[in-house]
Amino acid sequence: MTMLEKKNALKIMVIDDSSTIRRSAEIFLGQVGYQVILADDGFDALAKIHDNQPDLIFCDILMPRLDGYQTCALIKKSAKFRHTPVIMLSSRDGLFDRARGTIVGSDDYLTKPFTKDTLLKAVSKYAIHTT
Repeated sequence: MTMLEKKNALKIMVIDDSSTIRRSAEIFLGQVGYQVILADDGFDALAKIHDNQPDLIFCDILMPRLDGYQTCALIKKSAKFRHTPVIMLSSRDGLFDRARGTIVGSDDYLTKPFTKDTLLKAVSKYAIHTT
């Protein structure tokens, strides 16, 4: 399998209640050939995760019903997805938010709004662990 085929095989889930953020991520990731799975909240993500088996997950923190911390904790408790990198997304860039993300098992933290460049850098940092 070539590097390009591996890149194209990479599945990335984006969990965010903002349709603007989901759409931006879908465009940025799709332009470079990644498969993108979208979820509009934690429940939606948990319903889709087993069928789609993403290699990397971006998860918003502030969402209704099931927030990003709860969603991340549930994903990381699953034996199947324990090692799947989860990158928290938040408009807040505080130490407390980062620490709480680490406690629930997130692998990294990305501040919104993100640029195409910062999103792709985050993917490339973890893509090597998933392919």
